[in-house]
Amino acid sequence: MNQPRDSRYEDWRPVLEKVRDQLVRHIQAYNRKEMETHGENAYEHLLYRIKGTASMKEKCRRKGLPFNARSALHAIRDAIGLRIVCRFLSDIDRNLRLLRAIPGCTVIQEKDYVRNVKPNGYRSYHLILRLEEPFPDVEGNDPGIFYAEVQLRTIAMDSWASLEHELKYKRNIRNPELIGQELKRCADELAACDLSMETIRKLIRESGTVDPGKESGTHEDFTCRR
Repeated sequence: MNQPRDSRYEDWRPVLEKVRDQLVRHIQAYNRKEMETHGENAYEHLLYRIKGTASMKEKCRRKGLPFNARSALHAIRDAIGLRIVCRFLSDIDRNLRLLRAIPGCTVIQEKDYVRNVKPNGYRSYHLILRLEEPFPDVEGNDPGIFYAEVQLRTIAMDSWASLEHELKYKRNIRNPELIGQELKRCADELAACDLSMETIRKLIRESGTVDPGKESGTHEDFTCRR
């Protein structure tokens, strides 16, 4: 693909999908290796997307940028987005280490909202990755440079963020201050739960070994209990 610099953002979607899929394969590969080596998955589940045209156009507008491929792919660096949802706090650090080891991948920006919590209670770890891939980029470089945003969260953090996001875009909400206070309280309680779960995991690890075939992260042994 050889798109001119002033090409449309949507024209680059096939290339962005290839870059995204390659990054996903790397992450899935290290997850399989962690399972084979340590008997534990590195994460619970992985979500990913390519930012839609309308959403990217609005972001360019907010940042005072022209809406074209160069702005969308290089000035703004979240056209490719991934979310790695972990079971435990320590898995966030483990995935950070594994992401840094991916060939052709460089972490160029980090925002730690796990240790530096946002005032509303939001917790997550954000990364911007610089990816070198065998496709021409918007500047005509080959191999090209592409970017992806990665968010790492625990299951508790992800559940809270989903609820907060839903309420954020609701209109005419009554008592928004009260709702904000309750959300913050809930975020703090979930954070305390994450710490407790980490402690329990440590105690379990100290008391025995994990049978890889029976690790809770494998879905072959998944059951529903009431």
